[in-house]
Amino acid sequence: MKQSIICILCIAIGMPLLAESQTTRIDKNLTIYTDVMRQLDMNYVDTLNYDDLIESSINYMLHKIDPYTAYIPRREDDELRRMTQGKYGGVGSIIMYRDSNVYVSELYEGMPAQQSGLLPGDRFVKVDGMDCNGKNTKEVSEKLRGKAGTSIEIILERDSQLIAKQVTRRDIHLPAVGYATVLQDSIGYIFFNEFTTNSAQELLTALDGMVQNHGIQQLIIDLRGNGGGLIDEAIQIVGYFVPKGTEVVSTKGKVERTNHSYTTQTSPIFPNMPLVILVDGQSASASEIVAGALQDLKRATLVGERTFGKGLVQNIRPIAFGGHLKVTTSKYYLPSGRCIQAIDYAERQKGNQLHRDTAGGILPDIVLTDSQKLDITYNLYRDHMFFDYANRYYRLHPTIAPATEFTLTDQDIENFCQFLDEKQFSYETETGRYLGELINMAKQEDIDSILLADLEAFKPRLTVDYRTAIQRHRDEIEKLLGGEIVKRYYYHRGYYAYILRYDKDIQRAIEAF
Repeated sequence: MKQSIICILCIAIGMPLLAESQTTRIDKNLTIYTDVMRQLDMNYVDTLNYDDLIESSINYMLHKIDPYTAYIPRREDDELRRMTQGKYGGVGSIIMYRDSNVYVSELYEGMPAQQSGLLPGDRFVKVDGMDCNGKNTKEVSEKLRGKAGTSIEIILERDSQLIAKQVTRRDIHLPAVGYATVLQDSIGYIFFNEFTTNSAQELLTALDGMVQNHGIQQLIIDLRGNGGGLIDEAIQIVGYFVPKGTEVVSTKGKVERTNHSYTTQTSPIFPNMPLVILVDGQSASASEIVAGALQDLKRATLVGERTFGKGLVQNIRPIAFGGHLKVTTSKYYLPSGRCIQAIDYAERQKGNQLHRDTAGGILPDIVLTDSQKLDITYNLYRDHMFFDYANRYYRLHPTIAPATEFTLTDQDIENFCQFLDEKQFSYETETGRYLGELINMAKQEDIDSILLADLEAFKPRLTVDYRTAIQRHRDEIEKLLGGEIVKRYYYHRGYYAYILRYDKDIQRAIEAF
């Protein structure tokens, strides 16, 4: 009777019974966690690094929820700035892990690393006094980043020689517009990198320049590989092309304050310009909002592959001692009511296996299939042969033709083959490798000798001379090798200008008009 009276009273005054129960469970489990740490502190045989233990436990807990909810400690403020503003304090380079070492992979034009003379292929020996032997890219990157204006000593190995460089960090701002140009028939093209602070204005500046200077009448926005970013920038971009007050996307979550409808705030600048949006499996989040909204509103034709399906909304919340929590608060819904999210991470909390919903993401109007194959180009890329030869080519050729004109000659291809000979590059097809494994398994299982001989006789037919394979796939080889070489001289913008000539999806986008 007493319990019934309590329940009636709680309902009458609007007390959330479920929330109270959750609070009790949270308090109980936090008490258990604290007691475990206290017992470890008092009784464990060795001294423990409690900061590391607790941070690891937080990270593991959040990883169990979804890949996007994350703890950002105070020391990673630069990473928070990079996510939200597209800039960070550093030297302006991309690094890679290879053969148990960390190397310079790419340089940003006009940034401290490039201006200080670092080159792709340089191996990090020491960074700010830290021995890089055995370190991974995250550890080296943390040392390279820091407050703008501070100096850092970097010791590199290049051609077996040690080189010391003194580099002054700067605020590194990555341009949102990777490349903009005019294609045939007055068609503008913009490769858009990411949605960070002022990125919508960068797109508008590039677009307006092409309209004013070249009279473009149609536009291709390339969102392939664009992982998204700030929703406000996405809304602003859509607003350039649709009427003021148009709903672009809405969010729905557990808490009422996370439910919101986002509409365009300004009158359109290009209300009638025909649009084609290029997307692929790596186009996510804000990219999917722009592409999906313009598709729903019948304002653009989408060309490419089904997008990633990242329809979860994250907010940055401050927490104790200067840290932040990037927490998933709601889901995105397009004007048609479609939910972008392709994976229901709530199922993982129930112990169920995750499945990708085929209705998630954005399905283009013109679907292009990924033509990537495990051929000679895959093997050359995997073994860093394009990268290594581009480094040699750069040392042997002080200049090359402009990116839009550069081509590889027959002699260049022959020189590349000779380089592969020096490196003792061996090419084995995946089919040949699997056949070899099949033959070994057949020997262990005592398969009939005649059948085993037939398998052995078939193997030479799967052995391909790599020079022959290179000629067979020469267009793809020229695209990847030439692009890597151009990057050494003209950096990212030059790379985009060069690669555009080989991009068959661009032609399909042009045809879509």
